[in-house]
Amino acid sequence: MEITGTDRPGLLSEISAVLSKLECHVTASAVWTHNNRAASIIYMEDGFQGGPITDPKRLAHVQEQLENVVEAHHGVGERRSVRLTAPAPGQKTHTGRRLHQLMYANMDYEPCQGCNGGGLAHRNNCTKIHVSIDSCKEKGYSVVNVRSRDRPKLLFDTLCALTDMQYVVFHAAVSAKGTMADQEYFIRQQDGCTLDTESERHKLTQCLIAAIERRVSHGARLDICTHNRMGLLSNVTRAFRENGLSISRAEIGTNGDRAVGSFYVTDASGYEANPQAIDEVKKEMGGSVVVVNKSPGWTPKTSKTPSVGSVSRNSSGSIDEEKPRLSPGSLFWSQLKRLSSNFSSIRS
Repeated sequence: MEITGTDRPGLLSEISAVLSKLECHVTASAVWTHNNRAASIIYMEDGFQGGPITDPKRLAHVQEQLENVVEAHHGVGERRSVRLTAPAPGQKTHTGRRLHQLMYANMDYEPCQGCNGGGLAHRNNCTKIHVSIDSCKEKGYSVVNVRSRDRPKLLFDTLCALTDMQYVVFHAAVSAKGTMADQEYFIRQQDGCTLDTESERHKLTQCLIAAIERRVSHGARLDICTHNRMGLLSNVTRAFRENGLSISRAEIGTNGDRAVGSFYVTDASGYEANPQAIDEVKKEMGGSVVVVNKSPGWTPKTSKTPSVGSVSRNSSGSIDEEKPRLSPGSLFWSQLKRLSSNFSSIRS
């Protein structure tokens, strides 16, 4: 099930409550929020017998109920969608890849702005996202330069944006120094044309910034490992809602009788979550709950000091990155996720 729309407190809680009431068992779920937009992918099975839900009438009823929930959270003219499908035989959907496509279709990139500070010295010392697009007329390419914080899956996210906008990469160079990364791409549109208009360059700039920002999660991270049971997602999200916590990003999956997940939470206004509220949630959930106080690269509204990862170069010139401590959730998801093969080949 794929859902997109406006981000509202309690939306995921209401969706999961409806699924639990309709006896649909959630086996995996991923949620992204960005620029007041939300996208989620939920994998579910028949809560009675397991396996896919095959009854067309039941499927139609599930979709109708979910559409009612999503519509109740939206105003007139706001974009939203609910799409319920069965997986195609022999094909696997890369969840992160698909979430990028859903957010792009949801136009979360429209408010995005990079840093406009001029000068090489400013660019080298600024930690905000910088995007510049120039023309290489003698070779017939547009040259895209992106500078941002270095982090896992940065290259993947950038390529998602270029691919979704139907650009072909002919040459590329990527480097990292300290906490920052530089990417350079020589691209053309699929019809062989370069980016000739200011509107094309502006939209590509916005989309690259959005693709980089989407995975920068806000808030404290709660890693959960507990018994897999019917209605688990509904119980977890209700606990968050009732204690005044809002989910900015989430991933949850099941493996046999175990369920693991990572939730990034703030208070309802986007400020740092109240530690007492987190303690209450931990008591209600049961199982193992590990709290990571702050997500990388996020500056809380009450603090001016961002938290960043540690990246350095060794004597051979390769990059050594300080790895985060693996939680039960990250261990599980590291086994689930594989790099998507949906990209076109990079040609040289």
